[in-house]
Amino acid sequence: MYWKNRNNKTRAGPSMHSIRVTLLKWLIAPLVLTNLIGAGLTYGLAWVPAQTAFDQSLADGMWALIPRIREVDGQLQVDLSTEAEQVLRVDHFDSMFFVVRTASGKPIAGDHDFPALNPSAEINEPVAYDGFMRGEPIRITTIRTQIGDTPVFIGAAETLRKREHIRNLILSSLVALEILLTLILIGIMWIAVTRGLLPLKRMQSDLGQRDHNDFSIIENRHQPLELQPVSNALNSLLDKVRESAAGQRNFLADVAHQLRTPLAGIKLQLEWLQPKVQEDREMAHSTKLMMSSTQKMIRQTNQLLALARAEPSRFEKKQLVPLDLAKLVESSIQHFVTEADKKNIDLGFDLEPTLIKGDPYLLGDMIDNLIDNAIRYSHVGAAVTVRCYTDPGDGMGVLSVEDSGPGIALTDQELVFNRFYRVSNKVHGSGLGLSIVRDIANDHDAQIKLISGGGQPGTLFMVRFPPMSR
Repeated sequence: MYWKNRNNKTRAGPSMHSIRVTLLKWLIAPLVLTNLIGAGLTYGLAWVPAQTAFDQSLADGMWALIPRIREVDGQLQVDLSTEAEQVLRVDHFDSMFFVVRTASGKPIAGDHDFPALNPSAEINEPVAYDGFMRGEPIRITTIRTQIGDTPVFIGAAETLRKREHIRNLILSSLVALEILLTLILIGIMWIAVTRGLLPLKRMQSDLGQRDHNDFSIIENRHQPLELQPVSNALNSLLDKVRESAAGQRNFLADVAHQLRTPLAGIKLQLEWLQPKVQEDREMAHSTKLMMSSTQKMIRQTNQLLALARAEPSRFEKKQLVPLDLAKLVESSIQHFVTEADKKNIDLGFDLEPTLIKGDPYLLGDMIDNLIDNAIRYSHVGAAVTVRCYTDPGDGMGVLSVEDSGPGIALTDQELVFNRFYRVSNKVHGSGLGLSIVRDIANDHDAQIKLISGGGQPGTLFMVRFPPMSR
């Protein structure tokens, strides 16, 4: 089964929405609205008592005047000395005013230009309201009282400087407090939403880091309840993909296995027929072409079978046994010497005993594909060197295949291990060789390293196997 890796990042189009942004919108907008309503209520709760306290202060001044109003010989008089009046008018912020009037509006004491009084109909019940005096807004408190049988109206007022100062102080403090609380709550919500989305991010990270052959289920025992239906749906999808992949792999292996026998028979028949038709040039040419095509089909069939065997899902660690990598290479020498001679390639081997744990059949496929790839892509007269040894530094077994061919461009080096990818269409092949090498290396927990000059001559493939101690 072929999976093509794509590195292109998906760009969010106009129809794509962010869960984080949606959650923050639904949380922040009501929060701001609630804060505005709360700020208004808080302002009212702070300003109304302050206003009442100021009005009460004016009312206290009027209550202090009432005992000083007397009726003498039918005339109302206010016993208020100059010093007492100055005390009544003292204020560090505002200008203070007062007046005492008869029912007819005649002033008895105080400021004669005091605005008209609008007292309550109730006796000794103060009333506060706004007014205007001497070109400045004022706050007025009036009261209706009774001196003997004579009604008297008393008014006290002050400018609004102190009140405005207190109100501005309340507003500025409240605005600063609301901004601070809003920022703190937004920060808390951002952190809460981010932490709430962490399980989703972990699931995304887990799926993003998986190999293309990893169809194992997503563990959801420790996931939030809201994510478990998503995990179950993804697990169901992974099961279906795994079954489909397994079916394709089995089909691939079965077809490759079934083709090997008839292809081998055709090859035997062609080998038997070739000496008998040497005198007929056309027949000899036809049988030669048929033999070449048959050999290509046999190679591709063997590669398909090797690809099916190397699938990680079919591989079991118990297949690994101790073996000498050098002996596996030696068993393939004769075949590749013959292939190298056809292109006059200098094929050399530098083999040291290299003990590793591996599957001999899969490793044989790996060796065949690496050497065949080097010979196939090298030009006539090139050199290919195969080495295997134990790294004295870390004890890892190393298999390397180096050629003096055209090299691999940097843009191709990340793609050569993809299935069906071919560096050049001028060379016959299926594009499966290095993909098989990669899968077999993964089965053995081995590391593959590709070194090439990026267009300069020469390419080195190095496979490093875990030391035997592991």
